[in-house]
This record gives sequence, C-alpha cells and structure tokens, in this order.
Amino acid sequence: MSVVAETTGRAGLPLSSARLRHIAVFATGLIFPLGLFVLWWVASARGWLPEQILPPPTYVYQTGRDMILSGELLYHTGVSLGRVIIGFAIGASLGLLLGIAMGLSETVEDYVKPLFLAFAQIPTLGWIPLLMLLVGIEETLKIIIIAKGAIVPMTMNTLAGIRGVSPKYLEVGRALRFSRWQTLRLIVLPGALPSIFTGIRYGLTHSWTSLVGVELLASSEGLGYLLVWSRQMFWLDTVIVAMIAIGLVGFVMDKGLDRTELLIQRWKRQEI
Repeated sequence: MSVVAETTGRAGLPLSSARLRHIAVFATGLIFPLGLFVLWWVASARGWLPEQILPPPTYVYQTGRDMILSGELLYHTGVSLGRVIIGFAIGASLGLLLGIAMGLSETVEDYVKPLFLAFAQIPTLGWIPLLMLLVGIEETLKIIIIAKGAIVPMTMNTLAGIRGVSPKYLEVGRALRFSRWQTLRLIVLPGALPSIFTGIRYGLTHSWTSLVGVELLASSEGLGYLLVWSRQMFWLDTVIVAMIAIGLVGFVMDKGLDRTELLIQRWKRQEI
C-alpha cells in the first residue's frame, strides 16, 4: 500500500486545483484580446474598412517580422527602454527617500505633503510645455517626465506602507534598543515592502506611459516616435506594430515585477 503525498500550491489549494485556477484566470484574460483579434480579422476579410485604414492581420504580421529582422523595431524599443530605466531609477529613488522621510517624521510630512500633493495633481504631460522652455526637447526633458511619472506613486505608497507598520513591531525594536537605522532596516522597510512594491509597479507603469507620451511630442527615436511618424506617413500597419510593441513591453515589465515580488515574499517566509 503506497501513500501519495499531495503537493499543495498557493493558498493551500491542491496543486492541480491551483493550476486549474491559474489556467482559468489566464483564459479569461484572453477573451477580450482574442475577441478583438477575431473582429479585426473578420472586418479586414469582409472589407468593412479599406486596407489603408485597417490593414489585415497578415500584413501587419509581415511588417512586424520585417521590422524585427531589419533591427528597426528592436532599436526603437531599446531606446525607449534605456530612457525609462534611467528616468524610473531616478524617480523611484527620490520617491522612496521622500516617502521614508515623511513616514518617519510627521514634521517633514506637515511641511512637504501639501506641496507634494499639489505637485501630484498636475498631469505628467502637463509639465512638458514649461520644461521645453527650461531644458529644451533633448534627453533631459524625457528623463524628467519619466521620473515625475514614477515619483508620485512611489512616494505615496512608501508613506502608506511605513504608516501601516504595526506599532507592536516598533515597540519590539525599542525594547531591543535598536538604533534608528536598525529600526528602519529590520522593521520598517520589511513591513512596508508590499506597499513599496505596489509603488514600484504603479511607478513603472506611469513612467512607461509618460515616456511614450513625451516621445510622441518631442523625439526622433523610440517607440513613441515610431508611432507618431508612422501615423503621419499613414503607414497604419507600422502604427499597429508599434502599439503592439508598447503593450507587450509594458506587460512584460509588469509581470517581471510581479514575479520578483513573489520571489522576495517567498524568501522572507523562508527566513522566518
């Protein structure tokens, strides 16, 4: 007589049930894009719109394939990714420091938060006209706009995470006579980590959309530039390829952060 040990997945569900649930969620998420693709295919096949306005999927596929093989699409994607990495790193770092400062000091929050909230109410792209006058339309403009997209969600989520740390944990730190740095490193930041990761995800999403927006207005390379240039030339197949590339890159970045957060949370549980 053999004993079969049942392996469990997340939330204590049997692995088979967890997989089925994951497949069901994934399939549900595909309903809308697949439906949109079918509608596109039928519309182009039946000639509901001229090919100049709605190119067929096969034509878009061929255009995308040619752009990948020629390196054009990869070049513009690389330019956009390079910009967003630099701008996001700056904005997320400033947001983390500002959130920590306001979270640890009510005096800093009282002085800084009202002005910061006023700053946050202005849409990211609303700063472009003023910044064009101050720094021109070169890379500095793009980095500032990207950083602004990241700093607001990063600051607010870091602040919320720190304020959400249980006072009991802080009492333990005081009982153990932790220094301010030890309290921050061993208690505050680990407790605020889920909220900080939420800020990172939202910040990266805002940075990516801000980048595409500023490239639409002031750039000679990048996916945003490729999008607006193709529209001006009325190459709608290239427009669709650029849109798909923008969506895929954003999706991959979000899923990558999601996976990283799960790995860190798993590591924390193992440490405990």
